[in-house]
Amino acid sequence: SPALAIRGVHAVYTFRDIALLAKPIPVRVFDLPGLDKYLQYPLAEDKVRYVGEPVAVAVADSRYLAEDALDAIEVIYEPIAALIDMREALSDDVLIHESNGTNLAGQTTKSFGDADAAFNSAEYTRKEEFKTHRHTGNPLETRGLIANFDASTEELTMWGPTKVPHFNRQILSSHLGLEEEKIHFVEPDVGGGFGIRGEFYPEDFLIPFAAMKTGSPVKWIEDRMEHLVGSNHSREVLCEVEVAAKRDGTLLALRAVVYGDMGGYVRTHGGVVPALTAGLLTGPYRIPSYHATINCVMTNKMGTGTYRAPGMYEGCFIRERLLDMVAMDLEIDPVELRERNLVKASEMPYEVGAMLPGELPTVYDSGDYASALHHALKAADYEKLMPLQGQLIDGVYHGIGLACYNKHTGFSPGDDPSETARAVIEAGGRVTLYLGIASLGQGHGTVMSQICADALGVPMDSITVIYGDSDLVPSGGGTYASRATVIGGSAVHVVSQNLRERVLALAATHLSVQPEQLTLREGKVYREGDGEGPDLLDLASLMELSKEKDPGSEVVMEETAQFLASQHAYVYGTHIAHVTVDPETGKVELVRYICANDVGRSVNPMLVQGQVYGAAVQGIGATLLEDLVYDENGQLLTTTFMDYLLPTATDVPPIESIVLEEAPSPLNPLGVKGAGELGIVATGGAIANAV
Repeated sequence: SPALAIRGVHAVYTFRDIALLAKPIPVRVFDLPGLDKYLQYPLAEDKVRYVGEPVAVAVADSRYLAEDALDAIEVIYEPIAALIDMREALSDDVLIHESNGTNLAGQTTKSFGDADAAFNSAEYTRKEEFKTHRHTGNPLETRGLIANFDASTEELTMWGPTKVPHFNRQILSSHLGLEEEKIHFVEPDVGGGFGIRGEFYPEDFLIPFAAMKTGSPVKWIEDRMEHLVGSNHSREVLCEVEVAAKRDGTLLALRAVVYGDMGGYVRTHGGVVPALTAGLLTGPYRIPSYHATINCVMTNKMGTGTYRAPGMYEGCFIRERLLDMVAMDLEIDPVELRERNLVKASEMPYEVGAMLPGELPTVYDSGDYASALHHALKAADYEKLMPLQGQLIDGVYHGIGLACYNKHTGFSPGDDPSETARAVIEAGGRVTLYLGIASLGQGHGTVMSQICADALGVPMDSITVIYGDSDLVPSGGGTYASRATVIGGSAVHVVSQNLRERVLALAATHLSVQPEQLTLREGKVYREGDGEGPDLLDLASLMELSKEKDPGSEVVMEETAQFLASQHAYVYGTHIAHVTVDPETGKVELVRYICANDVGRSVNPMLVQGQVYGAAVQGIGATLLEDLVYDENGQLLTTTFMDYLLPTATDVPPIESIVLEEAPSPLNPLGVKGAGELGIVATGGAIANAV
C-alpha cells in the first residue's frame, strides 16, 4: 500500500498476482535425476532461500520511482539458519526445501573400466581434496529487457539479450499461456555473454507479465549490484579425487566424488558445472579406468549456472594440480609425466566411455596433444625457464606451471544438436543469411559472411547476416558451448554450397553448357579452365534471367539447410604460467602466460586470437582475484567492483598465444572446433601449479 500511494507507481506484484500463471522455471541442459524438485518460481511465495530472491515487482514511470516503491514495501522476514557450506548442508539438519527431505538435490555416477581393481593392484596411489571458489561472469552490459504487449492482437514483443531465444520463447509461451507464434523475441547487439546471459531468469517472466497487466511497455535494466546478487553464480565445486599409477608414472585410474553448490534453487543449467567437472576430469590422458559420483547440493546462496568453460575450468584445475603432485611424489618431470600419458595422434579417434549426461560415448575426434604441448614449451623456452623454479630472486619466489586440456565443443547431449541456415539471393545479386544462432559480440556476422562468401562464391560485402529475431528465424539452438561456428557455420557452408549448385545450373542452362564446366567466383560466372579470363555472367544479371522470382518479390532464389552434429569436436592445448610470489605478503604476480591451442581450422585468425586473449584474462581474474564471498548469515559481501575484483590491464601480462590448425575435425565440412573457451580452460591449473 505505501508503494502504490507514491505518484507515478502503477503496480506492485507479489506471488499472489502471478499464482495462476506461475510455473517453476525448468532445467534446460543436464537435467540430472532429482533436480526437478528444486526449481524456482519467478517470485517467492512464503519463503526466500537466498539473498536476492525476487519477492515483489514495482512498476513505475521511472527506475527512480520504482526503487522508491521498493523501499516503501515492508517485508516481514523470520530469520532462519543459513546453510553456506556444502558439507554442513549435506547433514540435512536444516532443510532448504523441507518437502524434499534432503539438501542433496541430485546424484548420478559416471564410470568406465574397473577403477577399484586398478587401485587394489596399483604401485602408487594418492588422494586429495580440491575446491574451486564461487565467481561469475560480468558482461560489460548487465541484463535487460523491454516488453510490449498488443492486446488487440495478443502479440508480445520482447527486446533483450538472450543466447537461446527460441528456448526462452517456449518457456514464456508455457508460463503466459500464449501461443509461441504470438511471441516475438528480438535480440539487439549486446556486450558479452560468457554463459551467464540469456538463460531464463525470473525477470524473463515478470517483465512481460507486467507489460500485459499494465497495458504499457515495461523496461527493466539490471544494475551491477543486482547482477552480482541476482544473476547466476558459477564454479563452486568441491572434489575428492584419488589417482592410481605405476611407479614410472603411467596412469591407471581415477576415482572422484564431485560436489556442486547449486544455491537455493536449481537454475536452468545448474547441473552443468558438477556434471562436466566429472565428465571431463580425465582430460587428454590415457586413463584406463574411472569412476565418479556427481552430487548437486542445495545451499542458501544465489543459484548457479554456467560460466565460460563450465566444469572444464574446474576439472582441468583438479586434474592438473593432482598430476603435479604425482610427478613430485614419483620424482618425474611434470612434462615427462604428461607426455607419457597423453593420448597419441595415432590413437584418434579415441573412445573414452559415456562420460557426459546421456548415453552417447565420449570420443575424441582428432588431435595431436603432444604437439600442442611442445609448441607451448618452445614458445616459453621451457628449458631456460625451468632453472628459475623455486628460486628466491630480489625478494620473490619464481614458479613455473603448466596444464594440458581438451574440451568438447559444438554439441550438447539432450539439446538439439542441429542448426538451420537459410540463404536468399535477392534481385541485384545481394545475399541474405538467416541464422538461428545468437551473437553476443563474438563477430559471428563476419565469420558467417566469410563462410558463405567462400562456399557460394560471392563477395563478402554483398552478404547480410540476420540473427536474433524469432520471427525471421523460426528455429535455432542458440549460442553456447562454442557451438556457433561448428554447427551454425557448417549449416551456412552447406546451404551456400547448395545455392551455388542451383546458380551454376541456372547459368549452364542460359549458356548451353554443363554446370561442371562453370565456376562462381566473387559473384561472377567463369568457364572452368579459363583462369582469370572474362566472366560470362555476373550474379545480378543471372538473377534477372531467373524464372524463379515471384512477381513483386525481391527474393529470386533461396535455400534452407540443416546441419546435424553427430558428436562433439574436441579442441585442446597446453598453457604455461610464470609467476612470482612475495613470501611476506603472499602477493602473486603473473610474469608470463603462454598458451598453445588447436582449433582444427581458424576461419578468422584475428577473431580467434581475440577469443583467446579475452578468455585468458577472464581465467586469470577468476583464479587470482574474483570471489563471491558470503558471511555466515548468507549475506553476499562482494556486491560492488570495490569488493569483487575484476582484472585490469595492470594485472595481466601480454598473452602469448599460439593458434594451431594441425588436427581439423572430421565431424563437420569446415574442420572447425569451437574457439570461445579455449583460453580459459587451463588458466586455473597452470597458475595453481606455478604458485
